[in-house]
Amino acid sequence: MPYINLISPANPEISIAQNDIAGFMQKAMQLNEENSRKLKAVFRMSGIQKRHTVIPDYQFSDDKEWKFYPQLNNGKAIPNTPERMQLFEKHALPLAIKSLAKVFHKYEAHEFTHLITVSCTGMFAPGLDIQLIKKAGLNADIERTSIQFMGCFAAFNALKTAHHIARSEKDAKVLILCVELCTIHFQANYSEDNLLANTLFGDGASAAVVSNEKTEQALEMKAFKSVVENDSEQEMAWSIGSLGFEMKLSSYVPEVIAQNIAKLSEELMNKLQLTLRDINQFAIHPGGKRILEAVEKGLKLPSEINASAYKVLRDFGNMSSPTVLFVLHEMWDKIQPKDKVLSFAFGPGLTMESMLLERVEK
Repeated sequence: MPYINLISPANPEISIAQNDIAGFMQKAMQLNEENSRKLKAVFRMSGIQKRHTVIPDYQFSDDKEWKFYPQLNNGKAIPNTPERMQLFEKHALPLAIKSLAKVFHKYEAHEFTHLITVSCTGMFAPGLDIQLIKKAGLNADIERTSIQFMGCFAAFNALKTAHHIARSEKDAKVLILCVELCTIHFQANYSEDNLLANTLFGDGASAAVVSNEKTEQALEMKAFKSVVENDSEQEMAWSIGSLGFEMKLSSYVPEVIAQNIAKLSEELMNKLQLTLRDINQFAIHPGGKRILEAVEKGLKLPSEINASAYKVLRDFGNMSSPTVLFVLHEMWDKIQPKDKVLSFAFGPGLTMESMLLERVEK
């Protein structure tokens, strides 16, 4: 039976207060007084206090301090996609290695039989998986899977893949690494999509270990359910532009989630003949404050069920794929034996992913 044995998150060293990031955004996006008020209002209502990044520029409203971004108001071009991918390649491996610190306190590198790497914010080849083999000392013949460009729900696909591997190979030990540098894709043009993206996203990574070993505090993966909502593919999208990756994030996304989350929950729990009353804990991907509120509305639950998700959002923002693993890590010691955990994440499609976990008995 496959279990999540361990989760180990990490962030870049640079942590910037949301108010300081707002100062950078006003300057870099060349906002007029009206749009500056909008930006400040969105930042204020975001539920985010700080975010981590690999780019120090975001802490400076004075463009003379900027290193990665040119002085945009002096007519210089914003960094192009190749330059952003070079930045990803430079910083992704150190952040991945940082997230492995807790893993290698418990496991030896040679123990891992499979490696799953996840990212939607950067691509290069030979990729992060090859770098990890060399830098982290993983076996050269480790079986590798790369999950790319799936967005905020991609950790669920990594866990499902690890689940299938463990079910088919009893001695499998799967190492998952989600690494996202969302902040390298800042867009300077003013639009509602760019305003929301520039408000929400931070950088982070998380490792996770999956195996058939029933370790203390392990979370058994009981069931998964995914759905792509009809006629909603344009509500959330992610494309590669010449000046970085560009996000479309419709204000209707929370409404779509609120209207459909109960049905998805019921279909998942029916697999195990459970109801919402059987659920003890919730691990919701904090895509934004309104996303968490939409889940609460759709399931008719109090905001207290999302306490861990709100904390992750407050301290880190939305880091795309590793974020739900941050939430599970925040909850880890609060989950009691036999507790059932209902988890969700959302992303392009509009895709809604769900997962049911259960804490093993001591």
